[in-house]
Amino acid sequence: MKNIKKILIGTHNIGKFREISYLLNKNIKKISPVSIKIKSPKETGKTFSENAKLKAEYFCKKSKLLSISDDSGLSVNCLDGKPGIYSARMAKKCGSFNKAMHKIIQQVSYKNKNKKIKNMRADFICSLSIKYPAGKSLTVVGKIKGKISERLKGKNGFGYDPIFIPNNKKITFGQMKKSEKIKMDHRYLAFQKLKKKIKI
Repeated sequence: MKNIKKILIGTHNIGKFREISYLLNKNIKKISPVSIKIKSPKETGKTFSENAKLKAEYFCKKSKLLSISDDSGLSVNCLDGKPGIYSARMAKKCGSFNKAMHKIIQQVSYKNKNKKIKNMRADFICSLSIKYPAGKSLTVVGKIKGKISERLKGKNGFGYDPIFIPNNKKITFGQMKKSEKIKMDHRYLAFQKLKKKIKI
């Protein structure tokens, strides 16, 4: 496979764009759909992988460029895996990620009321999909296990980072330095899988 010269990172989320850019080889030119005026498609998939794939295919078709897209979110065990693929949509519905995080903490607290052993378990899941203009595509999934914090902690990262504490850590993603979080999170784990199959 030829060395990649440029790639479109199919997201309008600046936090995701920065993280995926950081993971990619520094010599690759990274293009944002915002810079070439391409809107985001409707996410009609039932899974993270379906949404990541449809976004990569959409951006590739619109731009005629090699495209990489991500679909990711927070899955809370005691909330039956919610918000899951609706993580970003929940934040939009609540008015902000801040309000959505407070709502999740409230829901988790209610579910664990009067329980001796609290179920705070959660996963951060990321599906990454890459699509070549010639037709080839590849989709992978990365998952990191952890728990929900009882309150918002830290101002780093983006999205639900301030309420997620990964296993074997005592601080949230929101409290971590970017250099620490970016080398262990769900997006990193998905990217490592992709890297093994494609030279990026």
